Amino acid sequence: MERYYQPEIECASREQILAWQNERLLKQVRNVWDNVPYYRRKMEEKGVTPDDIRSVDDLYKLPFVTKDDLREAYPYGLMARPVKDCVRIQSTSGTTGKRVVAFYTQHDIDLWEDCCARAIVAAGGTNEDVCQVSYGYGLFTGGPGLNGGSHKVGCLTIPTSSGNTERQIMFIRDLNATILCCTPSYAAYIGETMKEMGLTPDQIPLKAGIFGAEAWSEEMRQDIQNTLGIKAYDIYGLTELSGPGVSFECSEQTGMHINEDHFIAEIIDPKTGEVLPEGAQGELVFTSLTKEAFPLLRYRTRDICVLTRKQCSCGRTFVKMSKPRGRSDDMLIVKGVNVFPSQIETVLLEQGYQANYQILVDRVNNTDTLEVMVEMTPENFSDNLGKITDMEKSLVAALKAMLGIYAKVRLVAPKTIARSEGKAVRVIDKRKI
Repeated sequence: MERYYQPEIECASREQILAWQNERLLKQVRNVWDNVPYYRRKMEEKGVTPDDIRSVDDLYKLPFVTKDDLREAYPYGLMARPVKDCVRIQSTSGTTGKRVVAFYTQHDIDLWEDCCARAIVAAGGTNEDVCQVSYGYGLFTGGPGLNGGSHKVGCLTIPTSSGNTERQIMFIRDLNATILCCTPSYAAYIGETMKEMGLTPDQIPLKAGIFGAEAWSEEMRQDIQNTLGIKAYDIYGLTELSGPGVSFECSEQTGMHINEDHFIAEIIDPKTGEVLPEGAQGELVFTSLTKEAFPLLRYRTRDICVLTRKQCSCGRTFVKMSKPRGRSDDMLIVKGVNVFPSQIETVLLEQGYQANYQILVDRVNNTDTLEVMVEMTPENFSDNLGKITDMEKSLVAALKAMLGIYAKVRLVAPKTIARSEGKAVRVIDKRKI
């Protein structure tokens, strides 16, 4: 049976959700107009005042906020509360040098932790669970967010942070950890290490995993679920909006419910900025309704996805977003073709390889080149040494069918590609250097 952390909110009627959003949006627009000169200037430039915003239907009138604004206003320019009211910052690396710094009042942290608690309960977590948080702590939002959510649910929380994989496995086994929170690439690495230790899924106490902070495919999910013997749930968030827990997956595993009492989601055409109808694929834009210290209105995430209001079997009424299908900014354009790393990952996993790969893009004699370096599994490597050329050819054909362009494939020995304990470095684009 599906459990909820805050059933009266998570299963609220559409009318109730809209009423909350309308009331909170008006309050938030007034808040930024009064307290954030940077915002007020942006609104004035667009010829809009708080009186023009009467409901969610008027959201499109407000200006977008982008990473460029965050850079320009760094560090304090987008704060809506004085420093004395703020208790913490979190930060992430920006697109260039300057970091993104987000501010939190105690109330902001409480609401963020509620969102993470909803995700843990949706993954089956209760106060009888042992939750191992193997996301990075410190400035990165992953560790602190899930740590706080785990406390709210009442789980015994193991704040291991990332790295030191042997210690991670020791705690999972000795303390009977039932829920693992980390990046999907690190979950895959923990699973791979356990397999090497001769552990089978039934010898691993974990029952669920909450994985986010990087793109991962359905095939990678199946892989992790099989190796660790768990159900793997997706979680989504951005430091700019609070951190993980902006949306989360339920038992249906068909997309992530957006916490609509705190965030309004829109899908826009990344080129024109025009709002697209439900079901259309485009760039995800968020407005934070309840943030006090660092409220962002119409923040462009650069993530490409689809929203759906189709009724969910879990009983939650929040709109669902698909897994991001790539990004409008770090999408690779090779020979004029849009290439998403997730497409390459899908092909590799379908062909029986693990998700340990690197994409190398270069420009030789004014022509783009695309090379995919793929790590073989130990079994594959020892059984097929004489057949590597044929295996590479078969992958080249499968990638051509998926991408529409030729990619050179290089199969390499197991453990050749550097393992990641944070976000995996998937793409090396030498054209920009």
